[in-house]
Amino acid sequence: MDYQVKSEFVENLVTPCVVLGFYHKRKLTPSAALLDARLGGLLEKLLKRDDVDGKPGEVLVIPHTPQDEVERVILVGLGKKDELTPGTYRKALAAAARALKDAHAKQAVSALHEAEVQGRDLGWNVRQFIEVLESSLYRFTELKSEPVNDKSRLSRLQFLVHGDSAIANAQRAIEQAQAIAMGTRLAKDLANLPGNVCTPSYLADQAERVGKQYKKLKVKVLGEKDIDELGMGAFSSVSRGSEEPARFIVMEYSGAAAKTKPYVLVGKGLTFDAGGISIKPSANMDEMKYDMCGGASVIGAIAAAAELHLPLNIVGLVPASENLPSGAANKPGDIVKSMAGITIEILNTDAEGRLLLCDALTYAKRYDPAAVIDVATLTGACVVALGRHPSGLWSNNEALAAAVSEAGEASLDRVWRMPLWEEYQDQLKSNFADLANIGGPDGGSVTAACFLSRFTKDYPWAHIDIAGTAWKSGADKGATGRPVSLLVQYLIDRTQ
Repeated sequence: MDYQVKSEFVENLVTPCVVLGFYHKRKLTPSAALLDARLGGLLEKLLKRDDVDGKPGEVLVIPHTPQDEVERVILVGLGKKDELTPGTYRKALAAAARALKDAHAKQAVSALHEAEVQGRDLGWNVRQFIEVLESSLYRFTELKSEPVNDKSRLSRLQFLVHGDSAIANAQRAIEQAQAIAMGTRLAKDLANLPGNVCTPSYLADQAERVGKQYKKLKVKVLGEKDIDELGMGAFSSVSRGSEEPARFIVMEYSGAAAKTKPYVLVGKGLTFDAGGISIKPSANMDEMKYDMCGGASVIGAIAAAAELHLPLNIVGLVPASENLPSGAANKPGDIVKSMAGITIEILNTDAEGRLLLCDALTYAKRYDPAAVIDVATLTGACVVALGRHPSGLWSNNEALAAAVSEAGEASLDRVWRMPLWEEYQDQLKSNFADLANIGGPDGGSVTAACFLSRFTKDYPWAHIDIAGTAWKSGADKGATGRPVSLLVQYLIDRTQ
């Protein structure tokens, strides 16, 4: 998709399709009012005729106008002007995206970004429209034997903007949105692939492919021998039940001076999780291909950061494996030794993600990081606690937790802070090892975070549990690409 800034007055606009907004009680936005005057009051007349009031997401499509220069008009309801929240605005954008797709126009112009969204500026409005539109147009058809004919014809969207400062702001927003959309699309594509295609080796190959696209990005892949030599006994134990070899993906982006501390992103890369010996129920087990969404989001975020040439040093770490039952698999009661030298009693082999992550988090220490953020579809308990709207957030550092939360609010890829209290650590006690890998049925998402915190005492660390937000089930089944937008926003914020 081609996105552009267009500095032109509505009175002179020539376009196959224009997208405009209107508020509650049919109050037109400035550009809509100007076009209405040009069309002799047609817009207000049709709004009244069709009894469209301006509720958020209401749409009135005018397929023909008296002037050939403006062929179609899409009017999108924004609700009450003084109550236009970021969430309401995104609802309106989703409706606009659907209408644009259905309009079958090859090109369109939009002035929706002139809406007065609470606490947001023009750049944010533009960026959100692109992200929402790209998400609505996404289809995973790679493995379909016949082409799918539901693609939009839209190939160019222009944003009406006036003034040097506003134009610069909008142009910057377009660049950021396109990079984030690219990273999100990459994360979705990787996650939507089945486990027999997206194996740990395939995931590593795709990370290397990304690395070849950017001069400042170096990617190295460690095999099982390397993993064993590093002493990553927790990580390597998970892959023993699978015939697919484990891979440890290391992505290093150098956008700042060599001595500048990097930001490290760690993503769980379980390309398929059957639970091991503690096997999962068969219902919906196909969705366990999504257990690598954390790793996919890290790869997508690194790609987006490289695309934006961010002046930061960033490291992406993705421990990739399968978790399957076999004669070589972990057994309940087994004890393994982590890279940190901490011994772990495996009481449940389905609590394997933390075994991968703990060694990757220990590996992160060698970078003397400014901060470490891990992303994982770690616990079903997080879904029980928070549902599927926010991701869960735990952190050992108040400033980092605040920064991640702020990035979530700015990107509308939100998180909710959860406790990391010492009292929960007692649930991880083991009679036979330093640590148990589960803490019982109570507070499962919290004790999982507490487990990881044992390996992150040497740097600021945040853990994001995306078990409820990484994918959708049912008729809309598919990866969401979250939290790529949050991670990239966090990194962008570090440059300001």
